[in-house]
Amino acid sequence: MKTLAIIIFTGLFAMLLSFGADEAKPHSATPKNGFVPNEETAIQIAVAVWTPIYGKENIERQKPYKAGLKDGIWHVAGHLPKNMVGGVAIAEIQKSDAKIVRVSHGK
Repeated sequence: MKTLAIIIFTGLFAMLLSFGADEAKPHSATPKNGFVPNEETAIQIAVAVWTPIYGKENIERQKPYKAGLKDGIWHVAGHLPKNMVGGVAIAEIQKSDAKIVRVSHGK
């Protein structure tokens, strides 16, 4: 009896999951100026991506960050203070959909 109840419940649950599977997906808003409309947003995304990779302290030391837009891609880079040897974090982020195109760090 218990096994039959489990089989029936599983079948009903599967039917509920498949119900409406052929229906159109809900609306998805696409901003007029893309998901990354400005330099500030590009920098915030870059920092959020860099931090778990390179460490919060390392990324904080690279302020101020710079961002420029070319051919629909935001190019964001950290800043290396004078007399410091090494490289900076770099991120390339697609303006239209916020796709991370490239993440790197100089030497």
